[in-house]
Amino acid sequence: MKFTEDSEHSEQTTIEITSLIDIMFTLVLFFMVTTTFVSAPGFKVDLPKSSAADIQRDKKDVTIVIGENGSLILNQKPVSETELQARLADEAKINPELLVIIQADQHVSHGRVVKIMDDARSAGLTRLAIATEPKTP
Repeated sequence: MKFTEDSEHSEQTTIEITSLIDIMFTLVLFFMVTTTFVSAPGFKVDLPKSSAADIQRDKKDVTIVIGENGSLILNQKPVSETELQARLADEAKINPELLVIIQADQHVSHGRVVKIMDDARSAGLTRLAIATEPKTP
């Protein structure tokens, strides 16, 4: 049995992908232009204004965000109040000199902020700071 290629019946099939590539580049460009990036997950916190100088921050600092509705975020992860106490105690065991930065919405009650500060102190973290936004002139 001999297989031969018949030159009269052989056709080379090609797929034109030029227009497909153009469409893909257009879609990539569209998604790049319309994409938005969220800087802080969860919710927007309206910090109080202050004319005090900025605090010196370290990458290992613990950040607690208290939303207007009372929800808590510890290092960009939502937590409950009991989880917050446990995780603060764990952080204090690793490094008791950590700075705890509290970013509380300006509409959060003073008592709620003091409660979170008390939780941090009872966990063994004594370096506390309250984040503010600079006043605009």
